[in-house]
Amino acid sequence: MCLVLCGCLRKRSKPWARAVRHAGPWGRCMGSECGPGGSQSRAVWCAHVEGWTTLHTNCLQLARPPNQQNCFRVCDWHKDLYDWKLGPWNQCVPVSLRTGASRPAVCLDGEEGIQTREVSCVLKAGSVLADDAICEYFEPKPRLEQACIIPCPRDCVVSEFTPWTSCSKTCGTGLQNRVRKVLVPPMFGGEDCPNLTDFQTCKPGPCEGRDSVFSLRMGAWGNCSMPASRTTRQARRRKGDRKDRRGGGGGGGGGGGGVRDPETRELIKSKRNRNRMNRQESDLWDIQVGYQARQVTCVHRNGTAVGLSSCPHWSLPPTFQTCLLQKDCAVSEWVEWSACSKACADPALPKGSRSRSRQVQQFPVAGGAECPSLEEAETCEPEGDDLPPCPSYSWRTTEWSDCRVDALLSQQDRRRGNQTGLCGGGLQVREAFCVQANAELLSYLNGLKNKEEGQSQNNQKPSAPPLLSISYEITASQPVDSGLCTAPVPNTTQLCHIPCPIECEVSPWGAWGPCTFENCNDQLGKKGFKLRKRVITNYPTGGMGSCPHLVEAIPCEEPSCYSWKLVKLEECIPDDNMDCGPGTQLPQVQCVNSDGDSADRGLCSEATVPGPVDCEVPCPRDCALTPWTPWSSCSQTCSSKTTEGRQMRTRSILAYNAGEGGAMCPNSTYLQEARTCNEHPCLVYHWQTGPWSQCTEDPSVASTNASLSKASKASCSMGLQTRKVICVKVNVGQVPPKKCPEGPRPEAVRPCLLPCKRDCLVTPFSDWSACIPSCEPDAITQKPKQSRRRIIIQMPSNGGQECPEVLYEDRECDAPAVCPGYRWKTHKWRRCQLVPWSVRQESPGAQETCGSGLQTRAVSCRQLDGSIADVGQCLRLASTMPPITQPCQLPCQDDCQLTQWSKFSPCDFDCVGVRTRRRALVGKSKKRDKCKNSQLFPLSETQYCPCDKYNAQPVGNWSDCVLPEVRPEATPGAKATPVEVRECGQGYRYQAMACYDQNNRLVETSRCNSHGYIEEACIIPCPSDCKLSEWSNWSRCSKSCGSGVKVRSKWLREKPYNGGRPCPKLDHINQVYEVVPCVSDCSQYVWVAEPWSVWKVSNVDLKENCGEGVQTRKVRCMLNTVDGPSDPVEDYLCDPEEMPVGTREGRLPCPEDCVLSDWTPWSPCNMPCDGRMDRIRTAYAIRQPGGGKECPNSLQTEVCLLNKNCFHYTYNVTERQYGRQDADCFFFEQTDAIRRSRLEHLPAQLKCCVWRGLKTRMLDCVRSDGKSVDLKICEELGLEKKWQMNTSCTVECPVNCQLSDWSAWSECSHTCGLEGRMWRRRTVVRASQGDGRPCPPQMEQWKPCPVRPCYRWQYSAWSECRVEEVVCGEGLRFRNLSCIVSDGSLQQQGTMVEEELCAGLELAVEGDRKIVLQEPCTLPCPGDCYLMEWTDWSPCQSVCVKGQRLDFPAVQARSRAVIAQEPQNLMQCPSQEWEHRNCDDGECFEYKWQGSTGSSDPDVVWCQRSDGLNVTGGCPPLPPPGSDQLCNPPCDKPKSFCSEAGLCMCEEGYTEMLTSDGLLDQCALIPVLEIPTASNKDADIRTSRTSNPTMPTTIQPGRSGRTWYLQPFGPDGKLKTWVYGVAAGVLVLLIFIVSMIYLACKKPKKPQRRQSNNNRLKPLTLAYDGDADM
Repeated sequence: MCLVLCGCLRKRSKPWARAVRHAGPWGRCMGSECGPGGSQSRAVWCAHVEGWTTLHTNCLQLARPPNQQNCFRVCDWHKDLYDWKLGPWNQCVPVSLRTGASRPAVCLDGEEGIQTREVSCVLKAGSVLADDAICEYFEPKPRLEQACIIPCPRDCVVSEFTPWTSCSKTCGTGLQNRVRKVLVPPMFGGEDCPNLTDFQTCKPGPCEGRDSVFSLRMGAWGNCSMPASRTTRQARRRKGDRKDRRGGGGGGGGGGGGVRDPETRELIKSKRNRNRMNRQESDLWDIQVGYQARQVTCVHRNGTAVGLSSCPHWSLPPTFQTCLLQKDCAVSEWVEWSACSKACADPALPKGSRSRSRQVQQFPVAGGAECPSLEEAETCEPEGDDLPPCPSYSWRTTEWSDCRVDALLSQQDRRRGNQTGLCGGGLQVREAFCVQANAELLSYLNGLKNKEEGQSQNNQKPSAPPLLSISYEITASQPVDSGLCTAPVPNTTQLCHIPCPIECEVSPWGAWGPCTFENCNDQLGKKGFKLRKRVITNYPTGGMGSCPHLVEAIPCEEPSCYSWKLVKLEECIPDDNMDCGPGTQLPQVQCVNSDGDSADRGLCSEATVPGPVDCEVPCPRDCALTPWTPWSSCSQTCSSKTTEGRQMRTRSILAYNAGEGGAMCPNSTYLQEARTCNEHPCLVYHWQTGPWSQCTEDPSVASTNASLSKASKASCSMGLQTRKVICVKVNVGQVPPKKCPEGPRPEAVRPCLLPCKRDCLVTPFSDWSACIPSCEPDAITQKPKQSRRRIIIQMPSNGGQECPEVLYEDRECDAPAVCPGYRWKTHKWRRCQLVPWSVRQESPGAQETCGSGLQTRAVSCRQLDGSIADVGQCLRLASTMPPITQPCQLPCQDDCQLTQWSKFSPCDFDCVGVRTRRRALVGKSKKRDKCKNSQLFPLSETQYCPCDKYNAQPVGNWSDCVLPEVRPEATPGAKATPVEVRECGQGYRYQAMACYDQNNRLVETSRCNSHGYIEEACIIPCPSDCKLSEWSNWSRCSKSCGSGVKVRSKWLREKPYNGGRPCPKLDHINQVYEVVPCVSDCSQYVWVAEPWSVWKVSNVDLKENCGEGVQTRKVRCMLNTVDGPSDPVEDYLCDPEEMPVGTREGRLPCPEDCVLSDWTPWSPCNMPCDGRMDRIRTAYAIRQPGGGKECPNSLQTEVCLLNKNCFHYTYNVTERQYGRQDADCFFFEQTDAIRRSRLEHLPAQLKCCVWRGLKTRMLDCVRSDGKSVDLKICEELGLEKKWQMNTSCTVECPVNCQLSDWSAWSECSHTCGLEGRMWRRRTVVRASQGDGRPCPPQMEQWKPCPVRPCYRWQYSAWSECRVEEVVCGEGLRFRNLSCIVSDGSLQQQGTMVEEELCAGLELAVEGDRKIVLQEPCTLPCPGDCYLMEWTDWSPCQSVCVKGQRLDFPAVQARSRAVIAQEPQNLMQCPSQEWEHRNCDDGECFEYKWQGSTGSSDPDVVWCQRSDGLNVTGGCPPLPPPGSDQLCNPPCDKPKSFCSEAGLCMCEEGYTEMLTSDGLLDQCALIPVLEIPTASNKDADIRTSRTSNPTMPTTIQPGRSGRTWYLQPFGPDGKLKTWVYGVAAGVLVLLIFIVSMIYLACKKPKKPQRRQSNNNRLKPLTLAYDGDADM
C-alpha cells in the first residue's frame, strides 16, 4: 500500500521540481559598428538534477535567465581610449582573519597576509568607469590582491652599557653612571626603549676639609634691546638731582650742574666726528647696536639658589654686552614683467620667457629672516598681429665626395693590378652644416617694414611687390651654429657603386674571304684584298675603343666583288649515252658577293662560271673507287718562300677490277690529291687605333658652354673627340695608309657631348664666433681668438671656376674695456661701541670707557673696474658677502697697548736661518713697567725659515694609448686642411704626477717643475687584413656538352689580427672557392675519321680478288674551328657515344658485282616517338653489276623507337643558382667569352649598398634518355622557354667600419684630486659590411687630469663649553673654520693649510653657506642632573624577514642619556630622549641568542646581532637555550620534544607524522633492514635511527646526522661473510675498468701503405654540389 502511494505521489510531482536552468558564458560581442551598439548571446538549457539535459518545459519559465544582452563592441582603436586604473594597495590583513584559523601565539618571522586593491577599467578622458570587458580585450585584468608579510612587533634595540664613569665626588657619597644608546627604535607595536642610564653610588673616602657646596651659575643672555634715549636719560638724571637737593638741602650747589659722566664728555667732544663716522653709505643696512643682560646666581649642590654672598670667592663676570638688534630682510614690490624673449610667431617653437625682479631694501641683521628670491620667470607667447615669422633653421649638406672603394678579399690578385680597387661598392662622405632657412624672407620683411615706416612718414602708400620676387636661393646660405638645428643630422655617409670595367672579348678569326675590291662601287685598278674578320663577343665599358682590331687584310690580284659559288656537282652521266665509262658532272652554282651572301646572278656576269667536271662511271669489270673526300683545311694561313699552304683529299678502293678487260685500280699515290692554298704572301695589314682624346669644343660651332651653379649633367654643346688611326703590318709596324683597305678604316673624329662647366660653390663666411672675455692674468699674453669659416658645397669640374684658397679665418679678440664681474667692497670699520654708560654705571669700573663692544662697517657692490653696481648683482654673482660687524676691544687706562705684528722678515734661503716679526708699545704703555715685561708682552717673534721641499710622485694607472692629432696651425689666410686621422702607430700614454711638500701635503704640480704628466711612447698595432693567395687557374668545365661549372680557389696566406678585415668563409683546408657557370659547345670537339684502309680479305681468291674482309681507320678527337677540325685533343673531350667505329667487317665485291656507296645518315624520326614511324637510309650504285646480277637493296628502314633511335627533346633548367661560394651571387669580374655569350642579359646597375651581381640558372637541351645535346636542337624544334634564367642579386660591398672623429676631451670628472679623468669618445657612423674591416672595440679613451689639490672649508670639532670665569651655567662653545687640503680620496681626511689657499672658494661648508662658529651651551653645575649630547646616528637598518627586505622604509636612531651627579637629585633628572629618521640602503641584521660555552656559568645568555654587536632587544621572544621551550600546542606526544625554533620534533630514530594542519600527530619508528649472515640465521630486522629528513641537520641539536647503515660486524665482533663477497666484486670491477682504459688509450699501429708517386700539390679542390655531371 505504501509503495503504491509513493508511486502515485511521484507521478503527480511537478517536473520543474527536479530540473534547474543553467546558463553558459557570454559569447563574443558582435555588431556592425564599434561602441555600445553590439550584442552578445549565450546558451541557456534545462538540466535535471541528476545531470542530464531535459526539455525547457520541465523548468520554470519565470526563472529562465536571458540568453542575449547588449554589449560594448570593442575595436582596435579603443586601445588609446581605455585603460586599467590601479588603486593603491590596502593595508596588509592577516590570512587567518579570512580563513578563520587561530593566529599563532608567538610571532617568529612575521605573519602571512593579503593586500587588496581596486582595479577598474576607465575612459582615459575624465576617468569615467567602463565595463571591464573593454580593457580585458587588450590586456588581462591586473591582479586584485597579493601576498604580503606582517612583520612581528620589533622591540627597541639598545647597545651595551659603556664602562662606569668615575665617581662624581672625590670624597663623600657620589654617583657613577654608565650609558647605552638606541640602535633601532621600537616598531610595529614593539616594547619601548629601556633606561639608557644606569646609576650606582660610590664612596671614594671621607671628606677631610669643608666641601664646597656653592657654585656661581651664569644665566643666558637676554634679548637685545636699545638703551633709553639721551633725552630720557637726562630727564631721569634731573629728576634724581631734584630729589637729592630736596633731601640734601642744596649742598654742593656750586657744582655748576654736576660733573658729567665720561661718556657725555666724549659725546660732546666728538659730536661731529661721530656723526660723520656713523653715517651709513647705504640704507640697505639699518644696523642698530643695543645691549643684552644676563643673571648671575649662587646655587647650592642640591639645586637651590642662595644669595651672592654665599659665593664670595668668585669674581663676578660682566652682566651686560653689546648686541645687534635683529632685522628681517625687506624687499620692494615686483617691477613690471620684461618683454617676452620670443618676439616672433611660430606655435611649433617652444615658448619664450619673461622675468621680473625686486630690490632689497633691508638686509637681514643678527639672524633675521633671509631675503626671498629677487627674480622670477615664466613662460610666455608674444602678442600682436604683426609679428614676424620666427627664424627657422635646417640642415644643408655639401655634395657627395667621390666614391671610395675597397676591394673584396677574394679580389686580392696582384696580376689584376689596381683594377679591382677602383670599382664596385664603396663609400661617399659629405659635410652637414646648419643654416637659417628663411633668412631671405626675414630680410625682405624687415626691408619692407623699414620701407613702410619711411613711406608712412611721407604719407605714401607702399607698393606690394609680388611674392615671386622673393629669392629663395639658399644653396649657399651662411653657416650658423649647429646647435640651432633641432632636426636630426642628415646622413653624412652613404654607400655607392662604381661600375667595374668590362674587358673587351672577341671571337676567333674567321676564314679568309675572296679577293675583292676595296670598294665594289669604285672598281678602279687591279688592287684587291682578302679579308678575315672577328666579332666582339663582350662589349667593353666605354665603347669599342679598347677592343683589338677586328679586320685583317691581305693584298691580292684580280679582285672581284661577285663570284660563282659551287653548291654541288650533279650525278655523273657517261658520255655517248653509255651505261658506264667516262662522263661529266654538271655543277650547281650560286652568285655570291664578297661576304658570301647570295646575290643576283646578273652580277656575276663577268666572273668565270665553273665548268663541267670529268668523271667516270665504272663498268662491271672495272675498279670501283669511293668519291673524293672534301678538301682538308689549309695547313697555312699564308705562303712564303719557305712555307706554303696545302690541302689534301683522298679516296679508297671499293672493289677491284676483273683482270683483263677491266680498268685497273690505281696505285696508292693516285688515291690522294694535294693542292696549294692560301698562296697569298704573309703580308697581313690592319688598322690600329689609339685612345680617344678628351671632348673639346668644336671651333667650327659657336660656343654655348656656360657654367652651372648647381650640379648638373646637362650638355651645353657638341664637341669633338679625335684619335690616331694608323696602318700596321703584322710583325713589322706602321706602314703607309695605302697598304690597308679604306673600307674597314675606323673613324678618327667623332662628335661628343660637351658637359657644362661647374664652378666651385662655397657658402658665405659664417659670423665671427663669440669672444669670451677673460680677465685672467694670462689673458695679456694669450689673447682669445674668434674665427669664422665657409664650406665648399660643390667642387669645380669641367674647367669651372676654382675654389678659393681661404676657407678659415681667425683674429684676436679685442681686449674688453671692462671685465665682467662683481665684487664686494668693504669700508672702514667704525668706532667700537660699548654698552651705554647708563646701563652699566652700577658695574665695577664704570668710569672707564673701556671693555668689549661691537663695531660695524658698510659694504657696497662694485664692478671689477671699481664702478658702483647694484647690490643684487653681487648677491647673484659675487662671493659670500663679508661680515659687517665684529667684536672689538677698547683698551682701559691701565691696559698695555701695542701695534699690530709686522710681516715676517724675508729669508735668504729656504731651510736656512730664521725670520722675525716685530711690534711696539704705543702711548703711555711705553712707560708702564708691566708693559715692559717681555714674557707677557713680547715685542718680537722668531721662527725658522720655512723649508719648502717638494717631491713628485706618479699616481694612478697609465692612460690609454692616445695618438696625436696632426692638426695644422690655423693662420689667417691659410687654406683649410682636414685633420689627419690615424688609427694606429706610435702614440703616447700618460700618467699623472702629484707634487707633495715636506709635510706630505698635496700642492700644485708647478712647485715640482712638472706639467702634471709622465709621457711614455706606446704603440697601437695596426690592423692586418686577411691575406689570400692569388687565384688558381680555372678548372675545366665540368661538362663537355651543355652547361656546367668551373672552379678556382685561393689559399689562406695570413690570418687577420688586430681587428683586420676577416677572412671569407674557408673550408677545412683553409681555401675559399669561386664557382662560376660555364657552357661547353657540343660541337666544340668533334670526332674526325680517316679514310678506310684497304680491305683485308680473309679468304683470298687470287683469281677474283674478292670475298669477306676487314677495313680499319683511325678516329681522333679534334678541336673544331671555323676552318674545320684543326688540332687533335684528348679523346675524353668528345662524346664517346658519337665516336665513329674504327673497324668494320664486310664483303669485298667481286668483279661484275654491284658496288654500293656508303650508307647515308639515317633520316630523322618524326615526333612523337610512338613506334609508328620509320626512318630510312639509302645508298647508290657506284658500279652496276654485270652478268645478270642485281644490286642489293639500297634502302633500309628502321622503326623509330623511343630512346633507341628516336628521342624527345626538352629544356632542362639547373636548380642551382651559381655564384660565389660565400654569397651565392656572382659578381662579374672575369672575362670569359663563352660565359658572356650565354649570359647576355645583366640586371640593372645597383647603386646603393651592393655590387651588381647575377644569379643565373643554366639552360640545357636534354634528350629523353638524359643526354645533353646542342642547344640548337631545342631551338630548331621551337620549344618554349618559360623560365627566367637570370635574376639580379647583390654581393655585399666590403665597407670598412666608419667612425666619427674623436670628440674633444671632456671636462675633468673631478675638479681636483688624484682620480680625475678626461674622456673622449667616438661613435660608429657606419658599421662594417661584408668582409670590410670591423669596428675597433675601443670607442672611448681616457687620460688623467692634472693633479690639483682639493681645498675646502672645514669646521674643527666643537670646543668644550666655556662659561668665562665661573664654574657652570649658560656659556658658549666654539669651533674654527680652517682651510683643508686633500687628494680627493675618501681615505684621506685632509691636512690644514693656510687660509689664503681657500681664498678663491665660496665660504661654505658642505654646501651650507651659513657659517656658525659658536653656539650656546650649558655647563652643568656640580650636583646637576642633565642630558648628554646626541649620539651619532646608528647604522641604517631595513625591515627584513629571513634576510629579505620588506617594503618598509629603513630607519636609524640616535639618543640622549641622563647623567646624574648627586643621589639626592635623581628625582629632578630630565627624561631621556631618542629620535629616528628614515634612511636609504639599510642592512639586514639578524638577532640570535648566545650562551656561554664554559662550564663555570652555563646560564649566562645574551642577544647578539649578526655583525657581532651585543645588544639588548631584537632577539625572538623565546626563552634562551637551557630553559623551558615554548611550543604551542605543547609537545605531549611520545618521543617528541620542543626545538629551539618552537616546533615539536621527534627524537632520533623516529620520524614525524603530521596532521592536515601541519601539527605533530605521532612519532613513528624508522625501520632499517640488516642482511642476516650464515652464522646468524635468526637475525631480525633492526631499526636505523635517522634525523628528520625535512630539516637540515645543523638545526637539530644533539644529533649526528643520518645514520643509515648495514652492520658489517656480527654479534661476535667478526666481519660478516657478505663483506668479503662485496670486496671481491669490487676488486674484479676495478681490474675490468683498468683493462678497458688501457685498450682504449693504446695507439693503433699504422697500416703499411704504398707511397704515391704523385707528390704534386693540388692547387684546386672542387666543391662538389651534388651535380652528377661534375
